[in-house]
Amino acid sequence: MYEYLEGQVAGRSAARLVLDVHGIGFDLAVPLGSAFPASGVTRVWTHYVVREDAQLLYGFPDRPARDLFRALLEVRGVGPAVALALLSGLSRDDLVRAIVAGDAKRLCAVKGIGKRTADQILLDLGERAHELAAELGVVVGNAVVEVTPPEPPREIQDAIAALVSIGYGESEARVAIEKARKKTKSTTLEALVRAALQG
Repeated sequence: MYEYLEGQVAGRSAARLVLDVHGIGFDLAVPLGSAFPASGVTRVWTHYVVREDAQLLYGFPDRPARDLFRALLEVRGVGPAVALALLSGLSRDDLVRAIVAGDAKRLCAVKGIGKRTADQILLDLGERAHELAAELGVVVGNAVVEVTPPEPPREIQDAIAALVSIGYGESEARVAIEKARKKTKSTTLEALVRAALQG
């Protein structure tokens, strides 16, 4: 539902961030040690979870960290709390390298992660570990698997977010905006969205 939020930091603790976005305070759970400022304007990449008893927002300093969090949620038995613990106990790169290496011991070094959970992570993500490393631009061994592509300009990101907000899937929105960008000379938010909606 939310790709990212950008606003003024209104509160910061080890595991939480309060972001003021146009007068609305969003309370986000974040990994310990996340590189968020104590004040000023920042962008937070988000994952939104709806439960019967709560609606929760998780925040990350960059898109790869958020995408790794989502990959962990695909593992059987791993929920947001466990995924957040992993990203708190290990850096994004170290976590990916541990999965690539099949290093259950490294995963178990994180507080709250037992052998069964570590083995399940390696089982469910092991086959695509190198692909995951490439997607996130993580250095494995002595070589960079793949450099993470630069983020698109702000206007492109905002246009994608606008389409997502009216019901487009994220990948569908990206394709539509890319087509619109090629079709129109203007890169303003309004022009891109209008061109995308016209097909």
